[in-house]
This record gives sequence, structure tokens and C-alpha cells, in this order.
Amino acid sequence: MKKVTVAKTVATAVAALSLGITASALAQQAAQQPSPDMSFFITSKGLGKGADLGGIAGADAHCQSLATAAGAGKRTWRAYLSTTGSSSVNARDRIGKGPWYSYDGRLIARNVDELHNINNINRLVAVDEKGKTVNGRFDRPNTHDILTGSTPDGKASTATEDTTCGNWTKSGAGAALVGHHDRFGLKPDEPSRSWNSSHPSRGCSQENLAGSGGAGLLYCFATN
Repeated sequence: MKKVTVAKTVATAVAALSLGITASALAQQAAQQPSPDMSFFITSKGLGKGADLGGIAGADAHCQSLATAAGAGKRTWRAYLSTTGSSSVNARDRIGKGPWYSYDGRLIARNVDELHNINNINRLVAVDEKGKTVNGRFDRPNTHDILTGSTPDGKASTATEDTTCGNWTKSGAGAALVGHHDRFGLKPDEPSRSWNSSHPSRGCSQENLAGSGGAGLLYCFATN
């Protein structure tokens, strides 16, 4: 009788332990999932070829791939990038109407106009697709330069010089406009702090981007 009782006790303990581990694993897995409202993130990595993203289509595919891996692939994702030339594209016109929310459901902006006036993009809220903070100016390495090729109002630049690294196909000579997701620049003025149009990059290679505090990262927005 004692042996049966001991066996039942052990079996019960094992079952309870198993259930505990399963519940803990499920809870941990749930905690690692983005909010169902997530519709904005900064890419956790670039494509490794500087500002050569394979054009704007390649950048969109990068956003979609990272979102899918993070569990948010049911949405349609677009990179916040402008292009120049006869068929120029404005970043603000290709990201949907909003609202947009971060990994943990924090509001980024309610609509396109708010996004380009007073938004909630900063180092603590504008995280990557995994919910991790993206390095800012006071981190090492600094990766706060986010590729945009855009003016402060989210449009393609009309400047004569290159502002999009050849519409995101160059990894050598050229330049691209970048923004600072952490809202810190070399000066305390608004252009230096701009999230989408702070300054041109030093070039288009991975080394050039790193030279001013970048890693070829992008802003990704869900259009739906």
C-alpha cells in the first residue's frame, strides 16, 4: 500500500512540475510576442550592404521579413523611404493612414499629419520588431541614424545632390538623408533632433553609415 501511495505521489509531483514548466514556457512565449496592435518598428538590423537595399522594393521586403519573423507578418509592411527623380515617391504617402503603435502597443502617431508634427518617436518607445531598444547617441555602437531620404514633412528632396543613395541602390559614393530615432544630435536645435531628416550620411557604404552613427536601419510602418 505504501509503495502505491509513494508512486502516486511521485506521479502527481511530476505531472504538477510538467504543468508548471509548460505554463511558464507558454507565459514566456506570450511575453515575447508583439502587441496585436504593433504597426511600427525600427529594423533590428540592416541588409549589410550600406544603403544598397535593393531599391525601395528590397527595403519593403526587409520590413516584411522581419515583421513575419516577429509574429506580425499578417500586416502589409512598408519602409519609410522616399525616392527622387521623375518617378519620385514620398515616404509619407506609402505608409498608410495610421494610427501606428510600437511593439508593446504604445502610440506612435494617430495619422500622417501627427507623425510629421508631434509624434512619440524616441529611444524608449521606438523599439525594434523584437521589442528591444535601438542604440542611441550615447550608446556604443551608436546606431541612431535611420535611413529615410526624406525632408521633415516626409517628402522626397528636390536638392540636386544625392539624398537617397541612388534610390537605395548604392553602397559606395553618394549620400542619404537620415533621421535620429533618439532625438539627439550634435546641437539642441530641431533639425539636429529630427526623427526623419537630421543630416546627410557621409556616404552609402556600411562603413560610411557607421561613421556618423548608423547601421543601415529603417523605420517600418504597417499600411493596414
